[in-house]
Amino acid sequence: MNTRDTRFGRRVTKAWLAVLAAVLLVAGASWGSLAAGPAASEAPAVAAQAAPAAARALAGGRESYADIVKVVAPAVVTIRVEGQARVAPTMMMPDDDLFRRFFGDQGEQFGFGAPGQGRGQRPPRNYRQHGLGSGVVVTKDGYILTNHHVVDGAQNIRVDFTDGRTFNAKMIGSDKPSDLAVIKIDATNLQPLALGNSDAVQVGDVVLAIGNPLGVGQTVTMGIISAKGRSTGTGDGGYEDFLQTDAPINQGNSGGALVSMKGELVGINSQILSTSSGNIGIGFAIPTNMARNVMSDLRNGGRVHRAQLGVTVQPMTSDLAASLGLKQTTGAIVSSVQAGSAAERAGVKRGDVIKSFNGQDVQDTNTFRNRVASATPGSSAALVVIRDGSERTLTVKLDEAAASKSARNEGDPDSNDKAALGVAVAPLTPELASRAGLPRDAHGLVVQEVTPDGRAAAAGVQAGDVIQEVNRQPVQSVDELRAAVRRTSDRPVLLLVNREGRDLFLTVRPS
Repeated sequence: MNTRDTRFGRRVTKAWLAVLAAVLLVAGASWGSLAAGPAASEAPAVAAQAAPAAARALAGGRESYADIVKVVAPAVVTIRVEGQARVAPTMMMPDDDLFRRFFGDQGEQFGFGAPGQGRGQRPPRNYRQHGLGSGVVVTKDGYILTNHHVVDGAQNIRVDFTDGRTFNAKMIGSDKPSDLAVIKIDATNLQPLALGNSDAVQVGDVVLAIGNPLGVGQTVTMGIISAKGRSTGTGDGGYEDFLQTDAPINQGNSGGALVSMKGELVGINSQILSTSSGNIGIGFAIPTNMARNVMSDLRNGGRVHRAQLGVTVQPMTSDLAASLGLKQTTGAIVSSVQAGSAAERAGVKRGDVIKSFNGQDVQDTNTFRNRVASATPGSSAALVVIRDGSERTLTVKLDEAAASKSARNEGDPDSNDKAALGVAVAPLTPELASRAGLPRDAHGLVVQEVTPDGRAAAAGVQAGDVIQEVNRQPVQSVDELRAAVRRTSDRPVLLLVNREGRDLFLTVRPS
């Protein structure tokens, strides 16, 4: 090879090296961008995926509840009721002429008087009262579970389905203490909602509330179980064991369904706590295990059978525990024992601390009361009490609590039963006796409601009165009251009532 060729070869080699270096630089830059590019582009993608992943985790791995709603929604119905209400003539009314100027003569339906009548001279006015709630179909042949307060006093009940079908319903039974009622429509092959095990529900479980709030139409809301075993204490003698939920519940949701993620009914929506009559995330549902037992009794006999121990108990406090020499504040202390009751026969004494009932620890008085009530009347139960610092086990044969019938059953003004007085009554308990200013061992029936145009109202009977005697004979149960009235259907019935600690006689005219 000559020198020229060598120089040319060197020039070519240098040129190729320069080209190769340039290629490597470009390739290096490209590789660098490829190496850095995926890492830089993956960061936003990972961040974008993090939120949906968290949302799915919070929702129990779900992004939709549509599959559950499709199954359960057809079983939730709207209940429309119509009843009769009355405005008393003593109510404060605006000037008739001024009222009629804005509302015309339609104001008469609200009891504001007819033209020409002065204030203070107007007679009571009757008008139709309408209500709306929800219900749950629980059998294929048309049994529907709802709240007592939805159908209480209803003379006409109509059930609307989401597919447009409408049925007239009849009352099967209603239980005020549990705020549950059963109605029936004439239908077959309905799609019922399966009843779940409410005892298995846990705080934090996701639930759906379905009903017709404010009459806007069927609505589904979602939340969680916020607490169990709640008692709102809004009624006298009520058996409360509520599931608390933050699923939005409003007026019209009453009687509707609280549904688990299994598509099972775990509660009947019943109450809300609010400072504005609207939802603030504190709603309450009656657990299905309680509803199942109440519904069975109402279907089979029209009333609920509950057991009774015959004691008054109060919660344990740290001061009470210290005074009794106890280290724990669990249990319930007995403040009184009813004479002749199951508790007295078993040897329960005032001052005993009830530690357990049928093997279940007593944590609070409300749960203990519900457990006793749910037992079978006449059955035997084991009661562990602490007395003078030592434990002892007592065997008690439970009594049956006196039935408390609803105003619908006792006070329907259109009833053909000549014994109907138009009142709702409940047996007098030691607590109610104390409130009425009577001895705790007093007996009788507390008047809870009075039908405005019933016979009892015309005689002057008022809510809160205690009926002690009928025709000079003591009465302690609804059956005794009705039997006594039925025996004297041809003459006025003589009632001895106690009103705010004062005894007085009232006479009720024959029907």
